[in-house]
Amino acid sequence: MLRKLDIRNYVLIDSLEIDFPGSLVIITGQTGAGKSILLGALSLLMGVKADASVIGEASDNCVVEGDFDVDAQDTDLRELLDENDVDWDDGHILIRRVISSKGRSRAFVNDSPVALQVLLKLSSRLLDIHSQHQTLLLSDKGFQLSLLDYFAGNAQKIQEYKTEYQKFLSIRSEISSLEETLDRAKRDAAYNQARLERLQSASLRDGEVEELEAEQKQLENAGAIKESLFNAEHIISSLTFNGEEYSVMSALKDARRSLEKVSDYVPAIDPLVQRLESSRVELEDIFSELSQINSSTVVSQERLDEVDSRLSLIYSLMQSFSCSTVTELISQRDMLASEVADMSSAEEKLQALKASSVAVESSLVKMAADLSVRRKEAAEPFMTAIQSSIRFLEMPEAIFRIELETIPLGKNGTDGISFLFSSTGRGPVDVAKCASGGEMSRIMLAMKAMMARYASMPTMIFDEIDTGVSGSVADKMGSMICEMGKYMQVFAITHLPQVAAKGDAHYLVSKSSDGSGRTVSKIKRLSDEQRVLEIARMLSGSVLTEAAIENARSLLS
Repeated sequence: MLRKLDIRNYVLIDSLEIDFPGSLVIITGQTGAGKSILLGALSLLMGVKADASVIGEASDNCVVEGDFDVDAQDTDLRELLDENDVDWDDGHILIRRVISSKGRSRAFVNDSPVALQVLLKLSSRLLDIHSQHQTLLLSDKGFQLSLLDYFAGNAQKIQEYKTEYQKFLSIRSEISSLEETLDRAKRDAAYNQARLERLQSASLRDGEVEELEAEQKQLENAGAIKESLFNAEHIISSLTFNGEEYSVMSALKDARRSLEKVSDYVPAIDPLVQRLESSRVELEDIFSELSQINSSTVVSQERLDEVDSRLSLIYSLMQSFSCSTVTELISQRDMLASEVADMSSAEEKLQALKASSVAVESSLVKMAADLSVRRKEAAEPFMTAIQSSIRFLEMPEAIFRIELETIPLGKNGTDGISFLFSSTGRGPVDVAKCASGGEMSRIMLAMKAMMARYASMPTMIFDEIDTGVSGSVADKMGSMICEMGKYMQVFAITHLPQVAAKGDAHYLVSKSSDGSGRTVSKIKRLSDEQRVLEIARMLSGSVLTEAAIENARSLLS
């Protein structure tokens, strides 16, 4: 139930803070007084989009806050809050909505920020605003079936069925997507297989191009390389001195020996001896490596042709596969291999999904059959209850019937439904085709009254549901709404005194000037005497008569 409503700077409401009881609450006021503004503020708590136009003239933002009490044992509601990291305050929920002058909106539940989608889900369990236009729902087959399910006590079974049905749809969607993928893969299979084989046969490896290009340069210049190496070796190994040939290493060794003979007499010579020896050792190492390089350098036109051919193949593959490196070619190869391999696993997955789909569909068929049996059993007492309520609202000859038919498996099972109505008692036809506005209002009220008794309903707000009726019919509609107030919190916004007299608490919405030329809307709870005068005004208009006042007292008594 809505315990308290706090509104600041919303349209014509500067500031409003008001408490509500948990039974039937009547709200009245002259046309244009601001009753629709009050509903608009409540709509903000339900997650309706808003912009800066709702902000009052005297402020930069508006705030609407609703304080609710809910069943502390409502596990579904608690799960919803837990999923969105909102504290569960033992069945106490505080919703706040703030709209800034830039049109930005922020929403909070128990002081935790939430998205508007969370408000939409949450508010459906807290508030149900029923306007005179909602009678259009009577022609909605889903709404009709939900009413019968409420009466039959199918809420839990419907939830289980819909969960299973969503699972079924998800599997079917996955099957469809996988089939499309496989169809594309099959169409491209031969092409991809040929591309894969071409890459696999190339036996590619990272860094190969760099190695081959280096070898290619060496083979192309092998003659010049060997000549240079030979000349270097010859120079190091041959040196003419006093008409004799020496190797450079031998010359360095002889020089070292000559210096060693006098090193004892000249201390500075000893380091030079060591340096000569180091140079000789280093030169021998250089000569050895030159010899190895020379011997391993091959002048081979055949190997050059092989290298050229290999590079040509790799360059051709790069061009064909739009790659700039061997690494990219290897990635293409691995991707194609994965796609080809995935086809077999995708086929296996598809078969598993189809088997799962059959199993879930079989389960759905059984659940739908159970629902169908329960609906058929509940149809007769449901028709009797609704027909009795409609006749109570002064349509004594009215007939209300339900037709159930078998339809293909769908989101609500295998039952199609039609509400049939006749105000004369003859030839009932589809309710949307025969009922007048006043009749639709009475039928809808009968439906809501039934739901109040058989379903866990949130706070219900009737926005002029009594439009199109008057007199004793209005009085009986008021009695029915009053009866609903025994099971739940009900707000009735009405222009009919017969309905207004039924409430446990009566609030008046009025419009006035604040002294600065601005018009503001206010709402206040009426005392017993004020309530008499308001109902008298509703009976007689702006001029109160003694007869109207007495009539008002009679209605209230």
